[in-house]
Amino acid sequence: MSTSAKTFDIAVIGAGIAGASVAAALAEHTDILLLDMESHAGYHSTGRSAAMYIPSYGPAPIQAFTRASGAFFNNPPTEFGESPLLKARSELLIAREDQLSELNAFYNACSNHDHVQTLNAQQVQLHCPFIKSNYAAAGVIDNSGSDIDVHNLHNGFLKQFRGRGGTEIMNATVQTLRHRDNIWSLHTSAGVFKSKIVINAAGAWADQIAKLAGAESIGLIPKRRTALTIAAPANIPHFTKIPLVADISEAFYIKPDANNLLISPANEDPMPPCDVQPEEMDIALCIDQIEHAFDIKVTNIISKWAGLRSFVADKAPVTGYSNMAPHFYWLAGQGGYGIQSSPALARYAAAGVLGQSTPTDITEHCLNTADVSIDRFN
Repeated sequence: MSTSAKTFDIAVIGAGIAGASVAAALAEHTDILLLDMESHAGYHSTGRSAAMYIPSYGPAPIQAFTRASGAFFNNPPTEFGESPLLKARSELLIAREDQLSELNAFYNACSNHDHVQTLNAQQVQLHCPFIKSNYAAAGVIDNSGSDIDVHNLHNGFLKQFRGRGGTEIMNATVQTLRHRDNIWSLHTSAGVFKSKIVINAAGAWADQIAKLAGAESIGLIPKRRTALTIAAPANIPHFTKIPLVADISEAFYIKPDANNLLISPANEDPMPPCDVQPEEMDIALCIDQIEHAFDIKVTNIISKWAGLRSFVADKAPVTGYSNMAPHFYWLAGQGGYGIQSSPALARYAAAGVLGQSTPTDITEHCLNTADVSIDRFN
């Protein structure tokens, strides 16, 4: 039977980290179709991420999913390669004198103080010696963080999906969605496909897909974030072990990237879903902020890019079956946290799609399921 003639149990729209991970989880149990509008998976946000695993980063539901993903990251299945998915890197949040109340509020809100400690100005300087001596009044360092090998993580989910018999179709832009006789017809640029259930994991395009299906809107807002790589500062001992350093108000961040330095203005500029590119104003702002806080003079940009991080108002993910479109499941709004939370969030969503209870190793991390439910938009 040809792919277009058969009826799949589930069709997943979007092959970025959200779609690939949930498709891999479900392919173990049922017949899955994975569709993406690009020629290769993860072209947009996933492929442009320099993600870290930081259990204290993000709203409460994200922190719960991130903690629940820790066991997976530290002992991944064989499809994810022999190299570790995580490489230890601390996160250092710094504050000027006028930002100290914000820094203290962050520290007091941390759920696990075993890995988090406050630093005075001199201690901040020891962790990152090229911060200007008169810039940071204090800091908080989180030693539970790690760099994530995003490429191997995403490819591992895709390998798992394919190895479990999943069907993957690229260059398949969804044009219309029609539901009749309990079957969805997905009309795409690669043909018409049929499925009993549709999972909306379309990232920045998720609200557009929902509109095609007659589902509710979640008010998803894609936001542009810009990043650059520049030459690393000279004569810094153990440069590759420098923490990710971020302004407590998220006005910028830096981190080592191989032998270079990745810098970002940490901008969140709302815009329509698109193949986003960096804008000169963002680049200029980034350079100005970095030169103001660090003993760095940016004379050459090695590379530059931008990605979309898509949020709803409360910045928590949106999961669950639509209340308007039958058998249409939401998996959207992961924002800038989708990679670090993907292993647990995929299993949570897979259980929801199949009508199963939430895995206990996720609930034990104090997840309030109402905080991620589609029902909060009713």
